[in-house]
Amino acid sequence: MNEKKKIIADLIKIEGVSTDDIYESLDVPTDSSMGDFALPCFKFAKVLRKSPIAIANELAKQFEQLPSPLTKVTAVNGYLNFYVDRIATAKNVLNTILDEKEHYGDSDIGQGKNICIDYSSINIAKPFHIGHLSTTVIGGSLYKLYNKLGYHSIGINHLGDWGTQFGKLIVAFKLWCSEEILAKEGMKALTKIYVKFHKEAEKDPALDDKAREWFRKIEQGDSEAMRLFDMFKEITINEVQKIYKKLNITFDSYNGEAFYNDKMQVVLDELEEKKLLITSEGAKVVDLSDYNMPPCLLVKADGATLYATRDMAAAFYRKKTYDFDKCLYVVAYQQNLHFKQFFKVLELMGKDWADRLYHIPFGMVSLEDGAMSTRKGKVVLLEDALNKAVAKSLVIINEKNPDLEDKENVAEQVGVGAVIFSALYNSRIKDIVFKYDKVLNFEGETAPYIQYTNARANSVLTRLGETDYSIADFEGINSEEGNAVIAQLEKFPQIIVSAVEKNEPCYISRFLIELCKEYNRFYFAHRIIDQPKEIAAVRGMLTEATHIVIEEGLRLLGISAPKKM
Repeated sequence: MNEKKKIIADLIKIEGVSTDDIYESLDVPTDSSMGDFALPCFKFAKVLRKSPIAIANELAKQFEQLPSPLTKVTAVNGYLNFYVDRIATAKNVLNTILDEKEHYGDSDIGQGKNICIDYSSINIAKPFHIGHLSTTVIGGSLYKLYNKLGYHSIGINHLGDWGTQFGKLIVAFKLWCSEEILAKEGMKALTKIYVKFHKEAEKDPALDDKAREWFRKIEQGDSEAMRLFDMFKEITINEVQKIYKKLNITFDSYNGEAFYNDKMQVVLDELEEKKLLITSEGAKVVDLSDYNMPPCLLVKADGATLYATRDMAAAFYRKKTYDFDKCLYVVAYQQNLHFKQFFKVLELMGKDWADRLYHIPFGMVSLEDGAMSTRKGKVVLLEDALNKAVAKSLVIINEKNPDLEDKENVAEQVGVGAVIFSALYNSRIKDIVFKYDKVLNFEGETAPYIQYTNARANSVLTRLGETDYSIADFEGINSEEGNAVIAQLEKFPQIIVSAVEKNEPCYISRFLIELCKEYNRFYFAHRIIDQPKEIAAVRGMLTEATHIVIEEGLRLLGISAPKKM
């Protein structure tokens, strides 16, 4: 909640209108000459049976004596405009940021409560492609954002490590691969034989029978089947760990589908006891017709369990192990029905924590010529996308700043940041058509633009050298451009809260773009170096505060901030 808005809202008295409604109605004028906050009175005309102009004029009379931080209140054409003490605001904002540094925006709202975040959830023996980008970086950012507000995040990579595809891989491995090839080529070899299996199975359906046979051996714990299964799993984890390191992503648990094999029966037994499980055409389901949903299938006619069975077992385990306040599932919107169904089943079971489970959907990533398919080998590997972005970054750096120190590392930070930001700039529900030109565009609303602004601020601070901020003359930033930067910096703590409330990292992304735009406007309009020392000091304060907030904002997105570019 904005403190100044709250002060203003508490002061305004309108019969029949709550303080909360007034708070929500207060806007920030696009023209700063019209004040720092404005209350449009049009919506109150019907309640008060007066014109908006008359309402604004009457309300203005309530402010004959102005409490801090207000300096002026005017009524203009049906708007009540509020002006705050900008010098006092700038002092407070800048001193707070410089004192708290990267802890600016920290909060104890979460009170140490556990937040389970299920994200990335890669499939064993399948390539880590661009389609995994959104779940991975959205989940990784939420992990950091919740921690920022005093929660305790628990990152869970719910591995896709169960199913007949592992039988297919064993058949393919025995026919067309070897341990020597796997040791040399890793995931590339696994992907190649997986694609080949599906092509060959179209011509020889008997391969599918062999695959089912090998998967049964995995289920039965056959030593050879388990040896190969574990080998595929180890290769996959080792490969993806390299990508996670690049993306600044960490997990606290890799418990996947296989982990819950021995934890499903207790769920099924409880459903039986509560007479929720019924048999339909040999399968066991929970009837959800009263809730306008198809039945939730938990056990197939052949006795096989499904995603819903495992997800319910996982929810039981997570509640018992972590006693979570919330459990978030960062999974594509195509799974909306799945989550509605299993959340509803838990509710019908009487679990009072069922309403603490949240599906965090996101849009799908497709190529320009259609959807991706691992079976057909039609994917853009995430590693390839990152490497291309890094290579292009290095080309640009060599053109613009060939003498830059440590430019390979800077290119890594810029290129990887560009790819991460491409998935976090828009609302997560938006579908993304992956285009290299767009993802690797270094102009406009991109991570490199933010990183470059931060490097510019850092350069200014280096050139200023040690500065005594105690002599700062705050009139040196009391301008349209300076006040706009202060307004953005002041918003940061509330932006973090909003991002968590909506589970939307894009709030941080868009905030950073606006902050950088406003700082660059200030930078080009007002000299900072070679000014009277009191003016240089206050502009240095503004620059350092901007630098601190940009770096912290980028960290919350999982993006690095080079000192020089």
